Amino acid sequence: MFRITPGRRAILGVAVAAALTVSLSACGEESDTGSTGTAPSAAADTSLADKVPASIKSAGKLVIGTDSTYAPSEFIDTDGKTIIGFDVDLFNAVGQKLGLKTEWQTAKFDSIIPGVGSGKYNVGVSSFTINADRLKEVNMISYFSAGTQWAAKTGATINPDDACGKKIAVQTSTVQADDIAARSKKCTEAGKAKITIDQYQAQSDATNAVVTGKDEAMLADSPVTAYAVKQTAGQLALLGDIYDSAPYGYAVGKDQTEFANVIAEAVKALIADGTYKTILDKWGVAAGAIDAPAVNPAS
Repeated sequence: MFRITPGRRAILGVAVAAALTVSLSACGEESDTGSTGTAPSAAADTSLADKVPASIKSAGKLVIGTDSTYAPSEFIDTDGKTIIGFDVDLFNAVGQKLGLKTEWQTAKFDSIIPGVGSGKYNVGVSSFTINADRLKEVNMISYFSAGTQWAAKTGATINPDDACGKKIAVQTSTVQADDIAARSKKCTEAGKAKITIDQYQAQSDATNAVVTGKDEAMLADSPVTAYAVKQTAGQLALLGDIYDSAPYGYAVGKDQTEFANVIAEAVKALIADGTYKTILDKWGVAAGAIDAPAVNPAS
């Protein structure tokens, strides 16, 4: 999700990304409760609601396109139909600030931005990394920062910068797979043992390999790793710092710059009143918090 094109999320496609991801349905709705408990709510802000474009205000709701395969950002709850995740909780709170309901619709990842451009969706919310190519098609509002993060069994002393000779788990077809391959090459070029790289189709399998001791560590998107640590109830711990960070952004139409600015103001209001932090803490992804949402920040 962090490269300019196609971006890590595009590389991941529709792969299952964490243990709670289950079968997709054609569409879903936001949830006040889910596998992780009650979703925080936000009070409407009339000063912001008054700035919502008339066409959207008259509809009373926002239709949102999302690829619901990517825990903990957006994924299907155990009921097989409800879309939940930190992206969902956070943007539901944005909608509440603006006095609007939210209607979530599952879509293929690469169809969402074109759908925003055509007017099928009012907003695209799907862990989109903001980059130059996407900014040519839509306005984007930054709300989170993600990078690569490692994890290992609690108490392990593995150094991500010197993992030579270790067994490392990674999800296939991600930039992390390229990352660990490059690290292994540096090991052998330095006359050290190669890294044994175990690649898995599902991130949940990579996580489980570390929990069971098959592999010694793993690396994935920072929110995905943080969520995996939370779900394993202390069996795993984060390892090292987040690196290669880049902002996630909400996508709205190129002709909706005014609305993009209102969304940015709503995120700022959620940061100011503490709702933003509460939501990120709930999902274990507070390391990706930002303090200055912006419209079309430099990529």
